Amino acid sequence: MKRFAMVLAFLAASLACATAAASDVPVYGYTVTHTWPHDTHAYTEGLFYLDGYLYEGTGNVGHSFVRKVDLQSGKVLQQVATPGPGFFGEGIVAWKDRLIELTWRGQQGFVFDLATLKPLARFSYPGEGWGLTTDGKHLLMSDGTPTLRLLDPETLQQVGHIDVTADGEPLANLNELEWVHGQIYANVWLTQRIARIDPASGKVVGWIDLTGLAPRAEDTPDPANDVLNGIAYDAAKDRLFVTGKRWPHVYEIRLTGPRSGQR
Repeated sequence: MKRFAMVLAFLAASLACATAAASDVPVYGYTVTHTWPHDTHAYTEGLFYLDGYLYEGTGNVGHSFVRKVDLQSGKVLQQVATPGPGFFGEGIVAWKDRLIELTWRGQQGFVFDLATLKPLARFSYPGEGWGLTTDGKHLLMSDGTPTLRLLDPETLQQVGHIDVTADGEPLANLNELEWVHGQIYANVWLTQRIARIDPASGKVVGWIDLTGLAPRAEDTPDPANDVLNGIAYDAAKDRLFVTGKRWPHVYEIRLTGPRSGQR
């Protein structure tokens, strides 16, 4: 059933990208400006950059961690396991002096001390947890559907939502999230594209096509699942980082283009 569900998700994601390719939504390319090492055991589900370091949340039952990573060397400086047995770690975000983590189907999230990564609390939510970011006022949460949830960062309760569309059609499989220049950047699961979403309307106003960035099949343990997922932004230096699940590198990229989505 899991494989069948993945096939359906892949078809839906492929259809979304095919629709995008036939639209007038601009498509941006990329240039790699730096390449950094990345732990090939890290099944990346959440990523953000803060004060000179990458923070990463990894998935897989029994192998889910939250970690602080030195960007240049890829060395793990701090790490803690996702609390409790059976949880599959997902998106992470920093809010004040805390780090917040979702889990996939556990309907439980966890709060850590940002400085020590000591677990502090847990919270509940319905449905699945995928990605997390913040606009500075709310936490934005994806759950695999076309709807992003707005959470109060103090109570961690839902206070609103954003329905995401691409050319008027709902866009599902929104995964890892990042807030960049007033837009929501979202990995679309099982594709090589990042959607640039206007938070006011929910419309996709641009695509970032990262075709060619994924490692060769022989350089990753499971090419079907080790897909693009992970966006981090350094606002102070205007740097954008991307990676994927068990990829050997984190890439700093500069966007090029745009070009018409019809080409």
